[in-house]
Amino acid sequence: MASKKNKRERTEPSLFGLGGGGTAKPVKKRRKKSRKKARAASGGGLMRVFRFVFYWGCVAAVWGGIVAAGIVVFYGSKLPPVDEWAVPERAPNVKILATDGSLIANRGATGGEALSLDEMSPYIPMAVVAIEDRRFYSHIGVDPIGLVRALITNLRYGEVVQGGSTLTQQLAKNVALSHAQTLERKVQEALMALWLEHEYTKDQILAMYLNRVYFGSGAYGVEAASRRYFHKSAREVTLGEAALLAGLLKAPSRLSPARDPEAAEARAQVVLAAMHDQDMIDDSDMATAMAREPTRAPSYWTGPENYVADMVMQRLKPMIGEVATDIVVTTTIDPGLERDAGDSLAKALAANGENDRVEQGALVSVDATGAIRALVGGRDYSKSQFNRAVTARRQPGSAFKPFVYAAALEIGDRPGSVRNDAPITIDDWTPENYEKTYSGPMTLTNALAHSVNTIAAQLVMEASPGYVVNLAHRLGITSDITANASLALGTSEVSLLELTGAYTAFMNGGFKATPYLIESVRTAGGQPLYQAVPPAPQRVLSPQTAANMNGMLMRVVTEGTGKAAQISGWQVAGKTGTTQSSRDALFVGFTANLTTGVWVGNDDNSPMRRVTGGKLPAQIWQDYMAKAHRGLKPQPLYGGGRIIEPRAPANGNEPKTLVELLGSLDGGGTGASATPPADVGNGSPQPQRKRRTLMDILSGG
Repeated sequence: MASKKNKRERTEPSLFGLGGGGTAKPVKKRRKKSRKKARAASGGGLMRVFRFVFYWGCVAAVWGGIVAAGIVVFYGSKLPPVDEWAVPERAPNVKILATDGSLIANRGATGGEALSLDEMSPYIPMAVVAIEDRRFYSHIGVDPIGLVRALITNLRYGEVVQGGSTLTQQLAKNVALSHAQTLERKVQEALMALWLEHEYTKDQILAMYLNRVYFGSGAYGVEAASRRYFHKSAREVTLGEAALLAGLLKAPSRLSPARDPEAAEARAQVVLAAMHDQDMIDDSDMATAMAREPTRAPSYWTGPENYVADMVMQRLKPMIGEVATDIVVTTTIDPGLERDAGDSLAKALAANGENDRVEQGALVSVDATGAIRALVGGRDYSKSQFNRAVTARRQPGSAFKPFVYAAALEIGDRPGSVRNDAPITIDDWTPENYEKTYSGPMTLTNALAHSVNTIAAQLVMEASPGYVVNLAHRLGITSDITANASLALGTSEVSLLELTGAYTAFMNGGFKATPYLIESVRTAGGQPLYQAVPPAPQRVLSPQTAANMNGMLMRVVTEGTGKAAQISGWQVAGKTGTTQSSRDALFVGFTANLTTGVWVGNDDNSPMRRVTGGKLPAQIWQDYMAKAHRGLKPQPLYGGGRIIEPRAPANGNEPKTLVELLGSLDGGGTGASATPPADVGNGSPQPQRKRRTLMDILSGG
């Protein structure tokens, strides 16, 4: 019975829960308990996973922090002690000014002066912060939030448009660290960024960054970049231009408007959008800036004034030594004359260069004291920085003849002395005239006016080649000159600058005038470092010789080979020069105000097409000098342009002073002070030293 009872109690319910007796109810309770256990088991498993992840996450974070701290300590230990940290001084800038204080150029490693945030256009810092580090004024030097934001922005645009480094980190990299993409550098960069934020204000950090960062095309700092791309100061930059500058920071070389104007402008529009998104500019400002034409900058610095700037840098070190701080150099350059000189040369070469097969030219203009008022070293500085007015040495051709004739006058010849234009042979050399014709007997005045080679060769041998060389050196020629008969034709090479400077001794009445360019040098704070002090006037020609040479050289322009150089109302004197096969052509001449030399030719010394000194060079000279004298009252040349045949003085003594000379002249008048009027050209020279008149010089004042 017991056995049967147990069997009934273990009877399982039917599939539909219709089993007999009390068996269905106990089974139902067990189902409820099993579900609770399953849910409990399931909940406990999730908790165990959560606890596992949390625990080991904390462990990993702790160890990660330990490892990170170790890396920071390890790489930080390679830096100098914190008390030795400092922001290096910015590379010194050389600010080069014209006589009126206007800027000629900036030179130095940066190519531009440093500006404070208050001095530069407010759009520049706004644009840079907007695109490079929008949380600049709120982070502590490193910005994890900014890093995440940059990642999201780059994903949104599908390209790298923002970087994760802060401006402070970029400054640290630029001033103290290498640009290597290594973990070591990034760690050290972050440490130095924290230090910079502790030591300097936000505005100081931003100013240091903007004055040092590279903007492409050789421009470091916003001032250099603004002048490089827009030809104006960063003080005057517009919104669109500021956006372009800020956009360059992503890839300065690739995005430079000198290389790819369209890419630079596209990047600038990204910057403008970022500024608009951050409510720095409104819809109207953005639309106006985006509508501007792409900036197209030349591939290199352009403008003739850059030849002057290079010349300053070459001459600066011997004067003051190494440049250790920002300095200001005031030159003798008149900005109006410099512009006119560049325009006259460029215009003439553009109009005649192809037809005449001439590619290059140079011009230099000096006053009676030797101060260089204008200098152009070539046709286009952006294409060639070689200074043909100073560095190049070429044969002057017949432009050397005035030294030959001056030597002849010194040994006793007169302007009216006669020589025979006929074939001659000196040793194994037979000089020929340019036209290969001969005119027979003529005066020295006519021979110089028509550039007769045979008579010039005779005069060299009469005075002796050595005497002619000594006279040329006495007047200011510094190059070596071969003392032979052919120097009458200008076969020894000289620079245009020294040749022009030597002619100034004729213009100013017989005094040596060594060309100089630098008037003064001072620190940016005003401390004087150098001041030009012209040497005491040194007479190198007698008053009579100087006056007679002026009269003879004036005939070159009025009736000889230099007729193209005439200026209405002004007495003009000068000499043409043409070398064999028209490889060089020159005109060097002067008025009572300025002495100017012009050269044209080719760098490869190839012949031009029938170009002579009386054609293209004289035309350039006339165009420039007419502009330089526009609006001025005409002044006579020293000696009045007259040929002087003095009477023998009663006491037998040769006149030594101008007053004595005037008493011996048939007529009179000299004209021309030893320095040009202050209003020559468009600039207004600053009176930085006492100006001397001709009478001051003659009296030793």
